[in-house]
Amino acid sequence: MITATVRGPPSVLLLGVVRGLREEAVATAAELDRFAPEAVGLALSHEELRSLVEYFGDVVAEPLVPLSATELNEVRGLVRFGEVGVPNPSIVAAISWARAGGVPAAPLDPSDEDSATLFTEHIGYLELVRRTVRENRLGRSPPKPSTADAFAVAWDREVGRGRGSRRFAAARDAHAAGEVRRLGEGRSRIAVLLDRERFEAVRALLERPS
Repeated sequence: MITATVRGPPSVLLLGVVRGLREEAVATAAELDRFAPEAVGLALSHEELRSLVEYFGDVVAEPLVPLSATELNEVRGLVRFGEVGVPNPSIVAAISWARAGGVPAAPLDPSDEDSATLFTEHIGYLELVRRTVRENRLGRSPPKPSTADAFAVAWDREVGRGRGSRRFAAARDAHAAGEVRRLGEGRSRIAVLLDRERFEAVRALLERPS
């Protein structure tokens, strides 16, 4: 995990977590305890947040989560750094922390429908084929950096290095930054949880003058 605070108002604590690594969830809860935000922003869609609350909230046993081939490959590459959980344990921990403290938790990414529209606007057929080839290649030979943090960045860089993929990522991050600003209206302290590979881009957007 990496963290940074963007001075406000509001003051924004950014948490960049390695997606899936269970030990990051403990660090997430500790950072939220320390910062005591008035709201928590999560880099996922409204539909994803609703599903996590419904299926991973106050349940006796967690449901089984089917994984795509790409997700399985990413898990196989990440597992050498520690125990991996699905869905992202850090997101689940942040939701639980917010519910326990009566703090709002808000989605920052476009809705599933809007995200699909952004994807088709920026990623054409050829780029989609290239992404699939890169994902399959990573599955056979995943990055082998020395840390989980570097693994997450390297994995995303390889999959998303096409021009269309970069434009799609930039549009999604710009939307998230706008939602962070809206979430911060009337509040003095908010926390934002991001996948590690999105941390620098969203931080740079938030540090620009509104």
